[in-house]
This record gives sequence, C-alpha cells and structure tokens, in this order.
Amino acid sequence: MVVLLDDDAALRRALTFFLEIEGYRVRACATGEELVTQALPDAEACLVLDYRLAGMSGLDVLQTLRDRGVSLPAILITSNPPPGVRAHAARLQAQLVEKPLLGDLLLGHIHRILPL
Repeated sequence: MVVLLDDDAALRRALTFFLEIEGYRVRACATGEELVTQALPDAEACLVLDYRLAGMSGLDVLQTLRDRGVSLPAILITSNPPPGVRAHAARLQAQLVEKPLLGDLLLGHIHRILPL
C-alpha cells in the first residue's frame, strides 16, 4: 500500500490513478492533520509525502509519525527544497524526490520499497 499525502487535489488524483494502474493500493490524504489521525499499516506500505502543505508540512507529518514509532519507508516530494530540507529528510530516513515528477523516478523509488 502507498499512503499518499498531497494537498493538490489534481496531483493527488493523478498519482492515485497512476499508482493503482501500476498495481498498488493507495490511501490518499489531503492534509497532514488527516494523515496523523489514521491508523497506518505496520508493513508492506510506504509513505509518499508532499513537503509543502497548508498546516503541517510533509516533514512535520513524518516527524510526528517517527515520534510515534512508525518506521514505514518514506519518500518526500517537493520542488526547490529549501536549505536543510534534504538533511532533515535524511535524518528521518526519507528519500527526497524533486518535482516535477518526470519519467519513472518516483515509481522507481516505490518499486524498490514495495516490489510487486
């Protein structure tokens, strides 16, 4: 399962559609606040989190989940990451993928985490 967090409705729908065509189950959320209130799978899942969100950022969400003991693999997606974001993501054991999401870069990361 891919747990997807993005506040851009069009991108969220497009990524959900794309990942489902690739064979993944997807749970999509629009806000970090929504995601942190949900029960997450213990295994066979990964997080795909947009960095820039209204409210909690993707890194805030990941920090909250890590503090709760959630160790699911994570991918942080963003464009033009501000200084320090890459290092912060690494400390939280998240891979950073820069937008625009061209080609199969994001899918390649997901396939390595969750082979079909």
